[in-house]
Amino acid sequence: MEQKSLEFISAEKIGSVLTYKLLVDAVERGLGLFSQSKAGQGAATSTVDQPVRTVVNVSSKGFLGCMPVYVEADELLVTKLVTFFPKNKNIPSHHAVIVVFHANTGVPRALLDGEIITTRRTAAASVVATKYLANGNPKILAILGCGVQAESHYEAFSETFHLEQVRIWNHTPERAKEFVKKSEHRHNCVACDSAEEAVKEADVVVTVTSSSTPVVKAQWIKPGAHLNGVGACRPDMAEIDPALMKSAVVYVDSREGALKESGDILLSKAEIYAEIGEVVNGTKTALRDKTTVFKSLGEMFLPQ
Repeated sequence: MEQKSLEFISAEKIGSVLTYKLLVDAVERGLGLFSQSKAGQGAATSTVDQPVRTVVNVSSKGFLGCMPVYVEADELLVTKLVTFFPKNKNIPSHHAVIVVFHANTGVPRALLDGEIITTRRTAAASVVATKYLANGNPKILAILGCGVQAESHYEAFSETFHLEQVRIWNHTPERAKEFVKKSEHRHNCVACDSAEEAVKEADVVVTVTSSSTPVVKAQWIKPGAHLNGVGACRPDMAEIDPALMKSAVVYVDSREGALKESGDILLSKAEIYAEIGEVVNGTKTALRDKTTVFKSLGEMFLPQ
């Protein structure tokens, strides 16, 4: 009988080895395989089983989400448990742990701190979408929000693209100023007094707020810009103007997940053009000359 040995892997250890270069490549492959499997195409057929996450609401405080996935080709059997409590003060709104099981026996093998994996993986997915959907090489990036996802997106985009300016906006102006001052290497980072000021003429916009109502209006966005919608992870929440969602070309990580959980899509009744994995696979077109939105809800699947 196999000896059960459960290893705990800390955030510090994960952070020391999980680079954005590694993650972007893995997420790109994973998104492609996920869409391939859903479509019943190629060698990936029936190898990825990832149901829409189960959510338990905790009264009006937040929710607990369970995100399981089985990847036959990589012998991965993994579940992420994530909480979202948007009213948290002085601590992150998201917390997560990841449990890895032996795919042949079901024996638990490792327990991972999930916060760094979640924040960096989410930013990597936005980078992948931007690589495929941005119109040319982005020079101006706007980030709306100043939490841990803002940090990870700033780092991931700065490492991947040659940005001339990063604009930061937050509901609390002082937090945007603190974000800019936090590190000397943020010489190209400026705090903006309004969301409109931040996104005007921006090539790429990232929304990472905990807002339940839109923070971006359609008339502020220049034609051909690309938006990554990362916040608003519940059906009753939206960060992006419904008029913008209706007029833009909308891409998602998972059609099934978006149609169940994305308030930005459900409340606006926007049409989903494609999964970003379909663009990676070449089965759907990247309409770079159009204004595009990538609505990210999060996927557990990361191939080895």
